Amino acid sequence: MIRNVGLEDISDGRLYSENDLVKTDTNNCKDCKKICCIGMGKTIVLDPYDCFMLSVGTGKTFEQLSDNNIELNVVDGILPNIRMLKSTDGCSFLNEDNKCSIHGCRPGICRMFPLGRYWEDDEHFHYILQKGECNKDNLTKIKVKKWLGISDIEKYNKYIIMWHRYLKKIQRAMAGLTDEQIRTLNIYNLKTFYTTGYKSEDTFYDEVAERIESSETMFGL
Repeated sequence: MIRNVGLEDISDGRLYSENDLVKTDTNNCKDCKKICCIGMGKTIVLDPYDCFMLSVGTGKTFEQLSDNNIELNVVDGILPNIRMLKSTDGCSFLNEDNKCSIHGCRPGICRMFPLGRYWEDDEHFHYILQKGECNKDNLTKIKVKKWLGISDIEKYNKYIIMWHRYLKKIQRAMAGLTDEQIRTLNIYNLKTFYTTGYKSEDTFYDEVAERIESSETMFGL
C-alpha cells in the first residue's frame, strides 16, 4: 500500500539499507506496557509470500485462513489483509495474552515495524524508520536484515520488487478496463497468486516469478 506523503512527515528523514544499523530493536518488548496490533484497520496488506508462509506456519489453506484471520480489501486491486476482530479491534492472530501467535511466520509489514519501505521508483526502495509508531521506550540499534529475520534477504528483496512492479502494472492497466474486466482480472490474480498453492519455500520465488511472467504475457503488461 502506497502513501503519498513526504518522507519528513512520517520518518526520521533517513534512508536505510538492509546492512544499516537502525534503532528498532524492542528487546522482545520487555517491560512495554502497551498492546500492539490493535486498531490497524485494513492496513496489514498481505503479498503472496506472506500468505504462503502463514499457510506453512499455521497449517491452514488460504480458504481456511479466510474464515477468521484474513479478509479481502480493495487496495492496489483486490488484495488480502489481516482481519481485525470486531470484539476487540485487535489482530485476529493475537493470543489471550495479547501476544503474536504467528511471530515466526508473521507478514512482511509486521516484520518491518516500526520500519517501512520508501519507493524511489517501481524498482528501487529503501527502508525508513517511521515516527511515533512503536510505544516501546529505549529501543536499541540492530541491523535491518537481522530485524527482518528473512532467511535469504537478497532473494526476498528481488521478489518484493518484482511483486511491487507487477502491482503497478496492474494498476495502470485497470485505468482502461471496464468494471467487469477489472473484476475478472482481480479474481484471476487472487486465484493465481494466493489460492493456488506453492510447492515449497525453496521453490516459492521461482514459482511466483513464473506466474508473474505468465500473467504479464497473458494481459500484455
